[in-house]
Amino acid sequence: MTGNGRESLEIRVSNLARVEGEGGVYLKVSGGRVEYVEVHIHEAPRFFEAILKGRHYLEVPDITARICGICPLAYVMSSSRAMEKILGIKPHEEVFKLRRIAYLGEWIESHVLHIALLHAPDFLGYDSALRMVEEHGDFIRDSLKLKAWGNRVLEVVGGRPVHPVVFRVGGTYRIIRRDELLPLLKRVEEMKRRARRVLEFVANLPMPEFRQDITYVSLRNDVRYPILEGDVVTSDGERFKEEDFEKHVEVEQAKYSNSLRYRLSGGRPYCVGPLARFNLNHDLLAPEVKDKLAELGIKAPLKNAFQSIIARAAEVYHAVVELDELITSYREPPQPYVEGEVREGEAAAITEAPRGMLYHRYRIDSEGFVRYANIVAPTCQNYVAMEEDIRRLAPNLLTMPREKAQWVVEQAIRNYDPCISCSVHFIRLHIIND
Repeated sequence: MTGNGRESLEIRVSNLARVEGEGGVYLKVSGGRVEYVEVHIHEAPRFFEAILKGRHYLEVPDITARICGICPLAYVMSSSRAMEKILGIKPHEEVFKLRRIAYLGEWIESHVLHIALLHAPDFLGYDSALRMVEEHGDFIRDSLKLKAWGNRVLEVVGGRPVHPVVFRVGGTYRIIRRDELLPLLKRVEEMKRRARRVLEFVANLPMPEFRQDITYVSLRNDVRYPILEGDVVTSDGERFKEEDFEKHVEVEQAKYSNSLRYRLSGGRPYCVGPLARFNLNHDLLAPEVKDKLAELGIKAPLKNAFQSIIARAAEVYHAVVELDELITSYREPPQPYVEGEVREGEAAAITEAPRGMLYHRYRIDSEGFVRYANIVAPTCQNYVAMEEDIRRLAPNLLTMPREKAQWVVEQAIRNYDPCISCSVHFIRLHIIND
């Protein structure tokens, strides 16, 4: 032991709780020095890129949507946009609105699930959201009502709340009538009030002291809060086209994990997701959201990874406000979708899934069949950042009781809302013959 605490600590969490998928985390500190930090991804690879080879381009959005049951629409949108680039398709502006409406609905249901049921219990010392109900019932109620409304948005626009079936390359399979969307507005003011209260609640949660030293990365288009389009920007001042993403990242494989890991050029860990979007695009939030943040004393950039819950809540509030505007202004397009010229080509696209940038690249042949696919999920990109956060937390962990230290380590992982199943869809296998 030292005057401030012990010099050695070993934490082994074989199965992380309150995250999507199966993973663990191992930390060993000896003599005050971090020997290793390993975030283990246990789930088996799912080989979606291999599954896509030989499939027609129209099948790709529906196949990739099955990568995730929480954010399937993100996969539909990234794959559709990449194919539309290859085929020279520019969907109608009203189709663009529909995509954004549905995507914002997915943000709401995904974010609120994480905020209320998976993450908020960490800050208040509960082992589950069920334990919070007696003392914080209003917060749980607001959150569940918001999640249900977000699911309803997806159902109305996409045909069902999970794995929507309406969207396709070039648009939608049928015209979505305006009178189908307008009933959603009957509860929009109620949802704004609930979103404000959720933001107020998380803004007042006790935050562990921690300053993150990392690069934030997100889309930015300088017009609207990013979700469907933009350049890639970083907090280091870089800006590049989505097509050039692979030129600016390095990919690696750890022997203890079934997920690939990404760094920016030069080996830099980076963070994608709500915290990155908030820090790089806070000026594009809805005015009433910015006013509420100012009232709560929250200023960008947020440099504490534990404040990701605040960024998520701000995005929920923004999503409700923007949905009001988009649904009100929506007019039915003249046709549901635009056909493209089937031709050989290759293109990439990024959209902002709830957990961060989702990159898709495809090559198709002259008959429209996939010859190459590469999908980079947000959790793969945040993988190194999660380990770096735990490494930087280590000195504080040495001063805590072991049980508390383990809790903080798990919470540091949950800051990213990792979708472990998404992270393992592809693995490169290298066989070395001795």
